[in-house]
Amino acid sequence: MSRMLHLVLFQPQIAPNTGNIGRMCAVTRTRLHLIHPLGFEITDKNLKRAGMDYWQSLDVHQHVDWLDFKSSPVTPRRIWLFTTHAERTFWDVAFADGDGLVFGNEGTGAPAWLHDEIGAERRVTIPHANNDLRSLNLSTAAGVGCYEALRQIGLPQS
Repeated sequence: MSRMLHLVLFQPQIAPNTGNIGRMCAVTRTRLHLIHPLGFEITDKNLKRAGMDYWQSLDVHQHVDWLDFKSSPVTPRRIWLFTTHAERTFWDVAFADGDGLVFGNEGTGAPAWLHDEIGAERRVTIPHANNDLRSLNLSTAAGVGCYEALRQIGLPQS
């Protein structure tokens, strides 16, 4: 049985972060969703600069906005919003096959309306030892979340 994890980037702004996340998704066979508008154009030049020279190996879906994402036939079964505005840690979640991990953009995170729509019970945070610092880099946070979910549900097989 093939397992599927979805990683959702809400309006990412920095091409190298998206490229790094795309690389991780390609090697883990995680489906990547990009919610527009993006802060960059998806061009060979931007992707190569981000080290993503095998974008064609990636299962990527682009959506014009959040509503388009929600109505897509490839939408995750459940959605978890990774945010600094949560009480529950991602370690306290039992991830399942078909889940989607949503990450806001580098500048402003996820908007308040998206927090409200997803709901407090589906918002999780990555704990910090140094609470004086705001958050992890987007590609680091996505990697931490992705690999914890895959540890629980299993890595897709070749």
